[in-house]
Amino acid sequence: MTSILASAPQDCCFTGVQHTWTPTGTHIHIADVPTYKAEPKHATGTADAPKKVVIFLADVFGPFYINNELLQDFYADNGFTALGIDYFLGDPVHKHEGEEGFDRPAWFAKSRKNAAEVFPKWFEAVKEEFGTEGMQYFAVGYCFGAPYVFDLAAGDLLSAGAVAHPTLLNEHHFDNIKQTDHTFPLDKRRRAEDILVQNKANYHIQVFSGVAHGFAVRGDPSVENSRWAKEESAKSILGWFERFSKAGKALL
Repeated sequence: MTSILASAPQDCCFTGVQHTWTPTGTHIHIADVPTYKAEPKHATGTADAPKKVVIFLADVFGPFYINNELLQDFYADNGFTALGIDYFLGDPVHKHEGEEGFDRPAWFAKSRKNAAEVFPKWFEAVKEEFGTEGMQYFAVGYCFGAPYVFDLAAGDLLSAGAVAHPTLLNEHHFDNIKQTDHTFPLDKRRRAEDILVQNKANYHIQVFSGVAHGFAVRGDPSVENSRWAKEESAKSILGWFERFSKAGKALL
């Protein structure tokens, strides 16, 4: 039986602080699935440099939650086109905040079913629209979105992938992985690292003290340590992607 390394979302996955700012991306549809799109505002690199796309796989708050929109804008501001799939199909968890009798397990089961159905066709449509020649693809997943990064990273297309405070991961996700950035409980993280070392994967692990699950998206910016951890996480993931945007694919 495959051991669970990151469990299903718990209460901590559904709480956090909403940020304030003005997102700059647009709302589009790809394969009839709502999508957030953030594009670089200025040309980056040389004319023959590959274009870079980040597949943004959101937590239970979805890609149109302002915190997640701002994260996608951050990648765009640094030269990546960010595409955030709404695998919740207009029904992210925060729409049910304060709703009496809300059945969270039923919502979660429905959302996983929706994501399993729409993500493959959405990603195929992304590849058709943006192409694969002269392109580099990256993926980042937060909480709910983490398993989809591992699914993509097990293939040959991604140049690099990253996750923060992941859920729903088993050992088999790490058996097939080629690159990752992740945060979860100490004993499980060590087991995951053992698998990565055994498979000679190219990986990077970053751990922050004094922050709660969800810090990389919904950390409280008024708390210095929380704000710093969130910003450092984003910069680290960006740096991981930039490393492999220059070097090509991550080494096996």
